[in-house]
Amino acid sequence: MDPALPAALRVAINLRLEGRPREDLARRAGDLSEGYRQGRASSALVRGVEDALAYALTRTPATYAAVRRALEETHALDPDFRPLSLLDAGAGPGGAGWAALDAFPGISEVTRLDHNAAFLDLAGSLAAQGPEALAGARRLQADLAAGDLPAESRADLVIAAYALTEIAPGALPGAIGRLWGAAGSRILIVEPGTPEGWRRGLEIRRELITQGARILGPCPHAGPCPIAAPDWCHFSQRLPRSRDHRRAKGGVAPFEDEKFFWIAAARAGPHPPAPSVSRVIAPPRTSKAGVRLRLCRPDGTVADVDFPRRDRAALVRVRRLDWGDALPEDGPPGVGGQ
Repeated sequence: MDPALPAALRVAINLRLEGRPREDLARRAGDLSEGYRQGRASSALVRGVEDALAYALTRTPATYAAVRRALEETHALDPDFRPLSLLDAGAGPGGAGWAALDAFPGISEVTRLDHNAAFLDLAGSLAAQGPEALAGARRLQADLAAGDLPAESRADLVIAAYALTEIAPGALPGAIGRLWGAAGSRILIVEPGTPEGWRRGLEIRRELITQGARILGPCPHAGPCPIAAPDWCHFSQRLPRSRDHRRAKGGVAPFEDEKFFWIAAARAGPHPPAPSVSRVIAPPRTSKAGVRLRLCRPDGTVADVDFPRRDRAALVRVRRLDWGDALPEDGPPGVGGQ
């Protein structure tokens, strides 16, 4: 998987940046970040095209990379899924839609839904020279936290990437219910990889299970989460930064590591069960003795499992695994650690 933005999207963003003072974009990006940390809603923070563009410059690369990684993981669990339609809920500048079209080129119908007209305007502009489904996407201005979604929002695949962070806890079950009602087959939720994002993700997971959804991942089971605070479950995706991206965020490194949490679920139906896997939920630890992985396992437990170098067959199974990857439950399980 290439975590970099598709060339057409990079070009579209660069064209929109031409002639715009970078200092102003950096100031706006800083104001947006501070506002989101304070819990303010995007309706109050993103008031026009300049704010939307600052958001797109600083956040769209990470949104794209996180969604693309989550879609790659779900595809590994269910490779026969081939959606034809997409609802990008809380679309913002549209990064999740680009990730979905990259993962599933057969998508021919896209709907972008957001309550913010500035985001919808920018998303449409950025996609004008992109894939046909994105260029011709339906536009719906609606609030996930209030009222039923329009009937035309229903799609095979529903994605809500960083879209539920502003919704009050009391309104979250209703929003999840509306999104799940729009999902013809699959739903993917991506949240920030913070303790609060994880806790909200667990609430989303519980609500989906209550409504009859089958959890695909990242959890390899549908039982209670075995992780206890102050620890939390999250994943990381490294992505490249452009020069303008670095300048807007005040950074010097040519990359950043996006921390995120995701939940994918499917409707019950005549589908084969997902393969039994464990999920790597921390960076692997490699030593002279071998590799130690922290695994969330199908039996609902978390364990540190050692794969010693003397067991070449076991080591071959895990040597390329990274944080967030799935380990099929076949072959020798390794040795339980501390």
